[in-house]
Amino acid sequence: MASIPNDSELSYRPCVGVMLVNMDGKVFVGQRIDSQVEAWQMPQGGIDDGEDVRAAALRELGEETGVGEAHVEFIAKAREEHFYDLPTELIGKLWGGKYRGQRQYWFLARFLGSDEDINIQTSHPEFKEWKWIDPETLPDLIVPFKRKLYRDILQEFRALI
Repeated sequence: MASIPNDSELSYRPCVGVMLVNMDGKVFVGQRIDSQVEAWQMPQGGIDDGEDVRAAALRELGEETGVGEAHVEFIAKAREEHFYDLPTELIGKLWGGKYRGQRQYWFLARFLGSDEDINIQTSHPEFKEWKWIDPETLPDLIVPFKRKLYRDILQEFRALI
């Protein structure tokens, strides 16, 4: 029987995240399709081996929202990577059990299109619903283990929204 590694022995999955804001200063959130609880989040996902972080952010945004480069203006990149740990009950169940959480490079991007340019019915949908929300309400909609990270991102980008 294989032993499950202690979570302190596991590394963090390299990822990107995008705080997509519209012209009214509202933030895009999607409701995860694979969650039993009401779990909303901003677009985010893994970085492929050798992939540039900005390119990964654009790819993830397209894969999750259908929004392409023509409808996005990158405004800022977070000064540092942000980390979160999975709750103990999820360690070993996600990402093949290889990671204890994620280390994320975050970008702030302005959405230049219209709502009709958003299509969450992508080839591998991750969201079942989406909406624009006031930035201040963002941490309240997020699963508890990501709240500090979302508060930190919001604090860093707030003046630029």
